[in-house]
Amino acid sequence: MLEDEYIIAAEIKHWLEQEGAAVIGPFPNAAAALQALADPAAAPDAGVLDINLGRGGTAYPVAERLDALGVRYIFATGNNQDVGGDAFSAKPRLEKPVSTRALLRAVEDLLSDRA
Repeated sequence: MLEDEYIIAAEIKHWLEQEGAAVIGPFPNAAAALQALADPAAAPDAGVLDINLGRGGTAYPVAERLDALGVRYIFATGNNQDVGGDAFSAKPRLEKPVSTRALLRAVEDLLSDRA
């Protein structure tokens, strides 16, 4: 999970763990998340990414790495603009504030639709 706002990160982590997920992170920036993804054997089953990470940082480098690993993910973001271009326009996106039900359903959809 990639989320720069501590309270939101803690809440999303709690929701996922209550459903039995083993959450990797949360990571507050792309560099920390990329370091955790350096070992392909430790790749997660799915990802939840906030797009804007403060100080000009974005989740796009992490999204690119997850794509390379074949890991599906959703953007849970307050970013209403499609600033990621065509590469990310088809990715699932939840607009903040995200409800527990919507987030859990989106993650479930990612996992149930895996090849």
